[in-house]
Amino acid sequence: MTTRPAAGDPLPDLPLATPDGGTVRPSDFRGKPLVLFFYPKDDTPGCTTENKDFSALAPEFAKAGVALLGVSKDPPAKHQKFIAKHELTAPLASDAEQGGLSDALGIWTEKQNYGRSYMGMVRTTYLLDRDGRVARVWDKVKVKGHAAEVLEAAKAL
Repeated sequence: MTTRPAAGDPLPDLPLATPDGGTVRPSDFRGKPLVLFFYPKDDTPGCTTENKDFSALAPEFAKAGVALLGVSKDPPAKHQKFIAKHELTAPLASDAEQGGLSDALGIWTEKQNYGRSYMGMVRTTYLLDRDGRVARVWDKVKVKGHAAEVLEAAKAL
């Protein structure tokens, strides 16, 4: 069983694939707060709403000096289509590798739906401070109002 990081803990510094073919790590954002929001799947209703909400508030996060990064297991090419289709401005990254960041955080886990078991992402948001330590965790996120709540917490850092 993976122990999820709590407030004050560092986040594992594992690479994530960017839609442009590069990689990004949590440590790349040191020196400024980072919001890492993990979501289950591109182009599903809740995930689309969450990404649109973070994109709509992206200028406010930037004004507050806070970086944003949305993460799912979807491949980079699917992220590119998702970004284009919904005109998203919050950057996305792919955590498709087995043993990647979502696995290390324990948020890629077995889920149940209508009696069927499958692996899936638990919608979770991490707010990291300037030193890359967890300032706050939102677990099993409800999408409505979430991006605004995260913005307020980020501004308070």
